[in-house]
Amino acid sequence: MSKVSLAFENLRGFVIVMVLAFHSFMAYMTFQPLSQSPFDKPPYDWQAHPIIDENRWAGFDLFGAFQFLHLMQLMFFLSGLFVWPSLVRKGAQTFLIDRVLRLGVPFLVGVFLLMPVAYFPAYHISSGDPSWSGFWSHWTALPFWPSGPIWFLWFILVLNVATSGIYWLVPRSKDLIGRVSTFASNHPERFFISLVMTSALLYVPLAASFDPWQWVALGPFAIQPSLAPQYAVYFLAGLVIGARGVDCGFFRSDGVLVRRWAVWLGGSFTAFLLWVIPAALIEKGGGEAPRMLMMAREVGVILFAGGACFATVAFFIHFVSRRQIFCSISENAYGIYLFHYVFVIWTQYSLLQIPMPAIIKGAIVLSVTIVLSWIAAAAVSSIQIGARLMRGERRTSMTGALLRKGS
Repeated sequence: MSKVSLAFENLRGFVIVMVLAFHSFMAYMTFQPLSQSPFDKPPYDWQAHPIIDENRWAGFDLFGAFQFLHLMQLMFFLSGLFVWPSLVRKGAQTFLIDRVLRLGVPFLVGVFLLMPVAYFPAYHISSGDPSWSGFWSHWTALPFWPSGPIWFLWFILVLNVATSGIYWLVPRSKDLIGRVSTFASNHPERFFISLVMTSALLYVPLAASFDPWQWVALGPFAIQPSLAPQYAVYFLAGLVIGARGVDCGFFRSDGVLVRRWAVWLGGSFTAFLLWVIPAALIEKGGGEAPRMLMMAREVGVILFAGGACFATVAFFIHFVSRRQIFCSISENAYGIYLFHYVFVIWTQYSLLQIPMPAIIKGAIVLSVTIVLSWIAAAAVSSIQIGARLMRGERRTSMTGALLRKGS
């Protein structure tokens, strides 16, 4: 495995740990509501805050804001990196079948099996009814089907389907993607500016009507209307950059991006301040603020998301390209993501009545979630269909292997 490929293995494991940490600490952030919202009445805030603990720590708020503003963009960016080489290697039809199997099936399992189990404590706290039958009657009466963090899978599937359609129907797209990929490799700063400008054109108008944390849902298909186009842009950016392969061009260990990792890192923290200062002033004013201040906040979101994505990648290639720090987690990253929300909510629920500092509770929830999600992912991947869905492995049965060997 090359140094750059190893760096991306580490980065994937790191990102999954950050996702688990964000969800694990949610119950202990100070911005949480004071009490649990009703389960079957709008606005259904329990989706965002399944467990509300009276123990809080402001440090989790800062961590949560930092992750909320760029983590999903980074996940979509990383998801797009290997799409084009896979399309070229497999062809549109085989690629599409593979994506539907690996994304569609886990999405259905997660939404219709795992999410009801995960959200049961939220119902029990607000209603006091411990029965599964009572929960199920209220669950099925909801005007939507809660998907939790599993929403990411259906949206990624849509983006993959769209990409395979373009690849199949527009033959010239191959040359166009290649030219843009070459431009990005030679001029990462210009590519970053293009990415930021495109994100701004799509995000700023929508931010005037929708808050970043506002969701809309149709059945099990939930999305953030203000951020969805931005996620698609980052997926496309990853697709374009990854078209030449991660081991050359944009991500070269001696390239401009990696050599200037400190500049990208410093710029991303500066952009975070550009967001956090206007956001704090707006919050202090009760949500009412001059238009220029609100615009500064939205510009900070856009700049920070792009800067943090580039800085994280550059940092990992520069420093973590030779060490297998997160690689073992990365191997089970997909399964960990699929299962983790069940363990997050139930562990937070089990700690509710225990007097304990929020920072200790958060650490316990994160530790338990990592271990149990890891075990669940590894267990599912130990069977043939699980390995196919979670890791993309096509295992051959022992009988078939012996027959081929004998022939």
